[in-house]
Amino acid sequence: MSQPRLSDSRPLVRARLGARTVLYNALSSWRRSIRTRVVVSIVVLCAIVVGTVGWLVMRQIADGLVKSRVNASVAEATNETQTARDLLGSVGGNDFDPETQLRQLVENLVTRGDVRGFDVVVVGPVGDPTANPGVRSTPGIDSVSVPQRLKAAVESKTGVDWTYTTVSYLSGSRKKAAPGVAVGSQVVLPSDGGTYALYYLFPMTDEQRTLDLTRRSLLTSGVLLLLLVAGVAWLVTRQVITPIRLARRVAERIASGRLEERMAVHGEDDIARLATSFNQMADALQKQIRQLVELSRVQRTFVSDVSHELRTPLTTVRMAGDVLHDARASFDPVTSRAAELLQNELDRFETLLGGLLEISRFDAGAAALELEDTNLVDVAHRIVEAAQPLARQRGVTVSIEASGPCVAEVDVRRIERIVRNLVTNAIDHAGEPGSRIVVRVGADADATALTVRDYGVGLAPGQSAMVFNRFWRADPARARTTGGTGLGLSIALEDAKLHGGWLQAWGAPGAGAQFRLTVPRRAGDPISHSPLPLVPDDVMEPQP
Repeated sequence: MSQPRLSDSRPLVRARLGARTVLYNALSSWRRSIRTRVVVSIVVLCAIVVGTVGWLVMRQIADGLVKSRVNASVAEATNETQTARDLLGSVGGNDFDPETQLRQLVENLVTRGDVRGFDVVVVGPVGDPTANPGVRSTPGIDSVSVPQRLKAAVESKTGVDWTYTTVSYLSGSRKKAAPGVAVGSQVVLPSDGGTYALYYLFPMTDEQRTLDLTRRSLLTSGVLLLLLVAGVAWLVTRQVITPIRLARRVAERIASGRLEERMAVHGEDDIARLATSFNQMADALQKQIRQLVELSRVQRTFVSDVSHELRTPLTTVRMAGDVLHDARASFDPVTSRAAELLQNELDRFETLLGGLLEISRFDAGAAALELEDTNLVDVAHRIVEAAQPLARQRGVTVSIEASGPCVAEVDVRRIERIVRNLVTNAIDHAGEPGSRIVVRVGADADATALTVRDYGVGLAPGQSAMVFNRFWRADPARARTTGGTGLGLSIALEDAKLHGGWLQAWGAPGAGAQFRLTVPRRAGDPISHSPLPLVPDDVMEPQP
């Protein structure tokens, strides 16, 4: 047998994809649209109510029709049986021919049944084990329409019995089977002509038509009612949801910087009052944002102007301080120490002033990159070598781990400043003498990373995000050997963002800290991961 071709399964695949698409769109609409949830919920609840009410109504109508039909059928069968008995009782004994009278009785009942809408089945004689009972009936009727349980009841007593049945017809008949009522009783022919069972079959065709018509009417009415409810619900929710969607769009525009956007107010209802309140809130936010923007601009201008204005007096003071520092050998010890302190503080002040100027450039958006391909391993070696005197003074060893060249397109000056800040900060917080600092450099196809790991006091929970704030210190009361200004990490973070990279910190009390710099291999490329982990491998993070 030949194997099925691949193309044979394409319609099935397309059908599955189409079904998945429809299901996904339906679920998405259910999650994202309040209108869809409200309309569907109302329609489903109304469908349940309408279905329940319709079922109860149909049950009551069906029970009423069936009960009425049963009562009428039993009454009519009783009257027909009594008429037949009276007719048989009026026949004289000498003139009685059982076969003729039975035939006339059946013909009379069949004729009356054609007029009154019932069928007849006559079985007999019954009650005589030696007799061979025969069946006479309305032409076309199937004798199996008489249930066996009704035959047993009628043959065992002389009263009237009834039951539900299905009136069946022979294959040649044009009539179709229909539910009905079967009523049975006995008649006795005179002069010991035998006892016969009369069965009346009353088809409930008219009642079935009535029920079908009622069912169709209820179904049509229910569908129209559900459509009406769905339309009303959609209209009501539209009147409520539309202003909310407009408010969302206006809020998105305001969030994007278009602070002048406002909602249109129509009428005096709750939605209109909500729009008025929203506009008032937007006015207040716009006023406050503008005040903050103006204050920020004034602060940036002030910092920039002060930083530039301090350059001239600082240069003069620096020249005088250099003269005093060079001549300190001829001073007395107290004056010589004062000259050394003056020189140290001038260095620190000059560093602070340079940091303020750099921050003002970042705030003004004037910072620019001078990009070139740079090996970050070489940068790490230069910075570590320059920091060795400070490390030896603190009794700290600094080592570098790199598997090979790690090249990235960066601004060398800014990257060196970031690494210098991280290394000096790690030396400053390395802890007791004899501690060590590890600088690791790694790269992959998309990004290059550098981490600086120390084993000092570490960072308390929540401080890993605060270390990049301007002028923030983990322990303000503790003296700093390097005389930090509190701007180094802030400037380093801005330099990393300018490269489109990350600068992140991790720390734990007593376990030290680790800072990670990640930049893209090619300038402008987005990065989604870092080649080096932020949490050191030698630290076991607590399980959440």
